Amino acid sequence: QLQLVESGGGLVQPGGSLRLSCSASGVSLNSYAIGWFRQAPGKEREGISCISSNGGVTNHVDSVKGRFTISRDNAKNTVYLQMNNLKPEDTSVYYCARVFTTGVNPKCDQPLGDYWGPGTQVTVSS
Repeated sequence: QLQLVESGGGLVQPGGSLRLSCSASGVSLNSYAIGWFRQAPGKEREGISCISSNGGVTNHVDSVKGRFTISRDNAKNTVYLQMNNLKPEDTSVYYCARVFTTGVNPKCDQPLGDYWGPGTQVTVSS
């Protein structure tokens, strides 16, 4: 089973930026559409951004559109989430996972499989 590892979280002030990374050991991510998910305390996990296997198609939910950018570097076997203008409500544990696709269109709210890595904590606070 594909196991992904998230990194790059931390504590940042409102308006700040962070870049999260998603990688896998010993397995190429190049063939997979990948999504970023987040889960705040007491809330359900939600898919927020996703990218097709070749990076040509990206989707973002409205709450992060214009602030977050998902990208991938297949040569480095890594998917990134650049988060700008962070808000307190972005505070969550962030996870990455494979996602279903419809054709080449990745589905941000449909993780493939039930494995979740440890995630990376993002805290936005002054």
